[in-house]
Amino acid sequence: MIFHGHFPNDFGGFRTVPPDPNLEPDYAERFKVSGYNILQQQEAYDFYKRWNEPDFPRFLVIEIQHPTPYYDDSYAVNSASQGPYGDAITHELIPYIEKEFRGLGEGWSRFLYGGSTGGWEALAVQVKYPEEYNGCFAACPDPIDFSAYVLTNIYEDENAYYYRSDHKMLEVPAHRDYLGQIQSTVRDENHLELVLGDKSRSGQQWDIWEATYSPQGKEGYPERIWDKKTGIINPEVANYWKENYDLRHILERDWDKLGEKLKGKINIYCGDMDNYYLNNAVYKMEEFLENTSDPYYDGEVLYGDRAEHCWNGDPMEPNHISRLRYNSMYVPKIMKRIAE
Repeated sequence: MIFHGHFPNDFGGFRTVPPDPNLEPDYAERFKVSGYNILQQQEAYDFYKRWNEPDFPRFLVIEIQHPTPYYDDSYAVNSASQGPYGDAITHELIPYIEKEFRGLGEGWSRFLYGGSTGGWEALAVQVKYPEEYNGCFAACPDPIDFSAYVLTNIYEDENAYYYRSDHKMLEVPAHRDYLGQIQSTVRDENHLELVLGDKSRSGQQWDIWEATYSPQGKEGYPERIWDKKTGIINPEVANYWKENYDLRHILERDWDKLGEKLKGKINIYCGDMDNYYLNNAVYKMEEFLENTSDPYYDGEVLYGDRAEHCWNGDPMEPNHISRLRYNSMYVPKIMKRIAE
């Protein structure tokens, strides 16, 4: 089981002793929860106990460190500016780990999961290596359809920072809460990145998407999807993104070749009030998957009611709990998939 996500400093969520009785409770502003540090330790200890129960399935969980000069994570695919991380991870690293730790080493025995960056990676890797893995569980994935690149359609819009209007300049939002209140705009965030570093080197979100998806320019850096100052979109770069990294487009374009290989393997979960509007791209992906019958994709796409980033498919628990259970929450679905 490949747990994709941002650079991990260790294997999180696994603790061999009970929570520290002397730990001072903190307050998680993001979740409005007191004592979240204690809760995290308890969840990690609970997973350790469950892991060692005799009836718990035996498997490897792999978290990978793959930072690049552009970000703390390569996005786990081959990229013009970052290198062949997709091939290196799938064809070299994982088989090596399987050999060292008695893994089965078969495509049917490998699964992918993760949230946000890891959600995009899980789905992208499954799509790009359809027979090397037997299923992905993609939670709150980064944009998987670039006609809904957050709130921008990079193929039809001329500017990423402003809505089309004959009368006034209206900025495109980038971040909201579950009530729809806006905290920042696309222009705000991109101008901040430009201050932090030029040539896609801010180490932030918009720049890593560019570093992953863009062709390499004459200077050896990723070509801009849009002018960082003005927001004017480059249609040639947008088309390159479409053909190489727009997952919904790739599936639609190649379904006659990929459909049978991916049947039963695609599972996507997202809150319908994702802070970064990531649910919009999921809607478009779902529409394609549900309306394609030759073959039918035979997976699932689920939404969390009023759930923010990063809802991962558990309707019974809030985000701050379910996000601590990635390494066990999909196990029943994985075992069912293997049996089938």
